[in-house]
Amino acid sequence: MSIPVPRTRNAMIKDSPDHHDADLVLRLYDLRREPVLRESRRWLSAEFWPKSAEEVLALTKADHPSNAMFRQVVGYWEMAYGLARHGIVNPDYLAENAGEGIFLFAKVQPWLTELRAASSPKSLRNTEWISTQCEEGRELFAYFRQRVEKALAARRGA
Repeated sequence: MSIPVPRTRNAMIKDSPDHHDADLVLRLYDLRREPVLRESRRWLSAEFWPKSAEEVLALTKADHPSNAMFRQVVGYWEMAYGLARHGIVNPDYLAENAGEGIFLFAKVQPWLTELRAASSPKSLRNTEWISTQCEEGRELFAYFRQRVEKALAARRGA
């Protein structure tokens, strides 16, 4: 006997967090502390400030020195935000406690079409989802886009 599957994603999204959500978010936090992932996250947050599609696409090339860091961090956040997109964890709770991936998305979003054309049409789809389809994610994304624009403007003036 087959179990009916909801036809809309919204039917699967958890309305409110519970202790299982808290456990998953704490486990995600523990994973973020792994030394190589921590260094990769630090580089993408602090040193990676793309000003063009070419700078983003360069990271997708296997011979780029930061390719592994980019893949590791994007893969981590895609896994984490996929938990919300698939109804495993409440998306607002996850975004509230794990917004760093949304910050990275704010840095590359202007060139998302080019990134998907060069790598995969599904690239960053979970991160895009949490950044556009849940209230907390939308608020964080808007805040981070402003922060990225301000930082890029400061770098242009420096």
